[in-house]
Amino acid sequence: MAEARRRKGSVAIEDHALIGDMATAALVSREGAIDFLCWPRFDSPTVFASLLDPEKGGEFSISPRLRDARTLQIYLPDTNVIQTRWLSEDGSAEVTDVMRPVRGDDGGEPHILRRVEATRGEVRFDVACRPRFDYARAEGAAKKSGRAIVFTSPHATLRLSSDVALKREGCDAVASFVLKKGEVAWFVLDGGEDDAPLGDDAQGALDSAIGWWRRWAAQSTYKGRWRETVMRSALALKLMTSRDYGSIVAAPTFGLPEAPGGERNWDYRATWIRDASFTVYAFMRLGFRDEAIDFMGWTAKRLEENEGALAIMYTLDGARQPDEVELDHLSGYRGARPVRVGNAAVRQIQLDIFGELLDAAYLSDKYGRAMSADGWNATRAIVEHVCEHWREPDAGIWEMRCEPREFLHSRLMCWVAIDRALRLADKRSLPCPRVRWMEARDAIHDDIWETFFDAELGHFVESRGSREVDGSMLLMPLVRFVGASDPKWLATLDEIALKLADDSLVFRYRSDDGLTGREGAFTACSFWYVECLARAERLDEARMAFEKVLNYANHLGLFAEEIGMDGGHLGNFPQALTHLALISAAYFLDRELSGDRTTWRP
Repeated sequence: MAEARRRKGSVAIEDHALIGDMATAALVSREGAIDFLCWPRFDSPTVFASLLDPEKGGEFSISPRLRDARTLQIYLPDTNVIQTRWLSEDGSAEVTDVMRPVRGDDGGEPHILRRVEATRGEVRFDVACRPRFDYARAEGAAKKSGRAIVFTSPHATLRLSSDVALKREGCDAVASFVLKKGEVAWFVLDGGEDDAPLGDDAQGALDSAIGWWRRWAAQSTYKGRWRETVMRSALALKLMTSRDYGSIVAAPTFGLPEAPGGERNWDYRATWIRDASFTVYAFMRLGFRDEAIDFMGWTAKRLEENEGALAIMYTLDGARQPDEVELDHLSGYRGARPVRVGNAAVRQIQLDIFGELLDAAYLSDKYGRAMSADGWNATRAIVEHVCEHWREPDAGIWEMRCEPREFLHSRLMCWVAIDRALRLADKRSLPCPRVRWMEARDAIHDDIWETFFDAELGHFVESRGSREVDGSMLLMPLVRFVGASDPKWLATLDEIALKLADDSLVFRYRSDDGLTGREGAFTACSFWYVECLARAERLDEARMAFEKVLNYANHLGLFAEEIGMDGGHLGNFPQALTHLALISAAYFLDRELSGDRTTWRP
């Protein structure tokens, strides 16, 4: 099956599950192959990347020989443990995959458990583990070591252990074996630090992981209509948090295209201040306080290290995100090139990040842990920076690689930054130049109405001098800048529906961004649109739109960054921004449908 897969090209983005241990994450295809894995951390080079190059990328496949088998995938309830099943007239089989979420006080290296079982009949399985180190740029070697195969390169060491016989084949490991109904085989992929758990020890490790995830999920306070959908989003977001640092990746992948076959292929394995701050908002809504507190602590360290300055993104450990490098030797997902690692957007100015961060800080203080004195000093430095620079053009939330402009969304989030700081000061009786800050906040408010509301058109516009709208404008009522039923806002909402929406899907913009290819609809914008409808009390429209967008989820309830016009997924997968927007829309819509005005609200 693996060879046939390489001949036909990469499995679709949406035909994957995500497993992880909050240090790294892997994609498991519906065919039972781990075809994307960075080792040992999210932002480390790949060891498996056949999703980006079926010939060169490397993978770890387990394939039952069953004719005309139907494949199914499910997560065990309230966990990030995935089960892939094959059903055929000849028999049936299943593979259960998990990355152990906790390994001692120091976290340890990743540890992947793969449990293989014949559930009906007698089934032959073929296994191939083909690591390709350093983004498939480095030579690797394999050697037998007892019942294991050890893979080595200058960049990393992997060990594959099993209770079935493994054979070395060049720099790969292969196996072929037969199981009868009820028989089980184990495969453990790790860094070779400790004895690999097999047999009963492996089953105990799997049971422990299941229990860990269910205890984490049980902290959720959400009991609404879409509990299963919301919890799957929360579980996916948890997989994108760093257990080592408290930071949060925007997505665990790189190079997956936003336009079929095109050049819009970015690396999202970094902590964007914007995306991570929004994620804090989602966690707090669901009752997950620790993740919010950990991220705010990580952010405080960045501010302390940089004397109050803040970049738009960082590596997981808080270092500067590396610039872009093109991996010319990789063919790209279905021919989408170039494949890039690193991100040139790190050099951009994006003024909106201060608003997202201080909104998260305000909510964390209100529902989590009170802000420290050092945190307030850092907040004051941020507000002073915003007061000085809010009039300047920037690259905006969409990181357009063209000349900077004065974007409405950037101006809006500058207003949010000062507004939330003032709220914090009032709530905690914290010292600040209150009058000057209020004057700056009000000046931004007036400027937005004067500069970005076009009286002739009757609606807001995306940037100074533009006549267009963009999806980020949907955040205006969500951050409480404008009333959700204000006639001028409703006219803007209708213009967004007219110009950017395709049924329930919403594109982020239609303007030229200097890149070739047409990207898909931006899934987060689609959920923001739902929430705007709900806040405007257009509940029937909101619910219909929400259900339609949910229908674009993959078979496990996961979303990539964008949706193509054929319904396929585009962009990095899964994307945090999409899932946190889903949580926000579900939460608010459920509250409005229930007529409950007493639940959590910012």
